[in-house]
Amino acid sequence: MPVWSNFTSNEITRQPLLLIAACVGVICSSIVLPFYTMGLFVVPVTQEFGWSRSEFQLSLLFSTGMGVLTSPLIGLLIHRHGARIVALFGLAGLSLAFLIPAFTTGQLWQFYAAYAAMALLGAGTIPVTWTTAVTTNFHRQRGLALGLVLSGTGLCAVLVPPAIAWVLTHYGWRVGYLTLALLPLVVAWPLVFFYFKPGHTTKADDAATPKDDWGLTLTEAVSGYRFWVLLASIFLVYIAQSGLVPNMIPALTDTGISSVDAAQTISLFGTAVIVGRLVIGFCVDRFWAPGVAAIAISLPIVGCLLLWSDLTLANAQIAAILLGFAAGAELDLMAFLAATYFGPRHYAKIYGFLYAGLASASGIAPALFAELYEITQSYRTGFALGAGAFTGSVILVLLLGRYPNIDQPKR
Repeated sequence: MPVWSNFTSNEITRQPLLLIAACVGVICSSIVLPFYTMGLFVVPVTQEFGWSRSEFQLSLLFSTGMGVLTSPLIGLLIHRHGARIVALFGLAGLSLAFLIPAFTTGQLWQFYAAYAAMALLGAGTIPVTWTTAVTTNFHRQRGLALGLVLSGTGLCAVLVPPAIAWVLTHYGWRVGYLTLALLPLVVAWPLVFFYFKPGHTTKADDAATPKDDWGLTLTEAVSGYRFWVLLASIFLVYIAQSGLVPNMIPALTDTGISSVDAAQTISLFGTAVIVGRLVIGFCVDRFWAPGVAAIAISLPIVGCLLLWSDLTLANAQIAAILLGFAAGAELDLMAFLAATYFGPRHYAKIYGFLYAGLASASGIAPALFAELYEITQSYRTGFALGAGAFTGSVILVLLLGRYPNIDQPKR
């Protein structure tokens, strides 16, 4: 009887289809698909049109730059209209946006417009949409549920780059973009339509309490130091992650490693993301989350130093695993920490503004690291910068302090 009682009180087993739909939504989102596939397009596109790598990778700045503007708005729309309708429009819009680069005529501004359209039309697919469902429907196992949903970023890195690399090899980069355009509409949209219904809980759900609906307003959150500490910590992590991962494939291919082997290294990264998300999600439900975050974010410092010392395939594989495990921490930890320190009541709005900082870092970093390469003709400076950014993030996350008293939340 006790075993069955524990099983029926398990939030994960009662709402698996919601988690699956949200996870697939993350895989096909505007923050994940462009980010994990851009490295595959760098060489063929720049060779065809004669652009520099930094010029091409500046496309992500337009994508995430638009995300800086749209993410607070998406938070407000979710707060008013719900996550499901926002997600459905976002997935359809992202598919439409991926068609644009496939038909470009060689003008750089067309690629910038295409990636800006991915962020604008696909704005409803950013993490706040999927994590709002988790913070609404999960209470006792919120950390693990966030880990399961956001493991979609790792699954994308495992599954999509090798498949797109094969398409590019056999059919060219334009067909690669057409293939990406199919994923949100054909794969994710039906699952989200039928199964992504946040707010629908079962009668067996006795985990929630009145305290689960507390929360600071956006104004109260930004007036306290914890909001800015969390924002700065996430910004530094994403400067490092977003600079290193898209440049990993061109860095390896420059040494003579095939694009297929380089893409498999990113798949290792994705596998580690999945493991990291599940382990971190399990741990933050039981231990002090900033301490868990500090340990996880410390690992890629070693990976950056390995790449800095010798850029071999073996070192890249080790670094990819360490980077991936840390990547399994930052996105779900931002969601978990935002809900824990600021409360779930105004979560979507607060997370939307935190995500704006994340998006700005994701947009700046790829072109920054590519520019460092073109200045020095080496990625070593970028690897050193990554190690420094991760170190700064570790220090900052530990400053969050104790969890707030839910009865009288502290800023």
